[in-house]
Amino acid sequence: MRKAQEVIVSFMNSNGLDELARRLAEAVPESLRSMGRELQDNFKAVLQAQLSKLDLVSRQEFDVQAALLQRTQSKLADMESRLAAVIAKLPQ
Repeated sequence: MRKAQEVIVSFMNSNGLDELARRLAEAVPESLRSMGRELQDNFKAVLQAQLSKLDLVSRQEFDVQAALLQRTQSKLADMESRLAAVIAKLPQ
């Protein structure tokens, strides 16, 4: 889980979060846009707080787990077919 938090921290420290906060600030009604940078900073703080609460995994960890699952499913299918062959050979 440490890598996932590193990814979140990386995103929170990246331009991605700044860009998202800027877009949110631009999306508010015109009457509130006068708050400008303060509004953008508040959006960024809220986003950082909420992202840090998520239980996320990195893309690399997800890919590793997906490959492991695929390999396990393949082995299971092989074992099921071998078991079916053994059962078929048993006397009725």
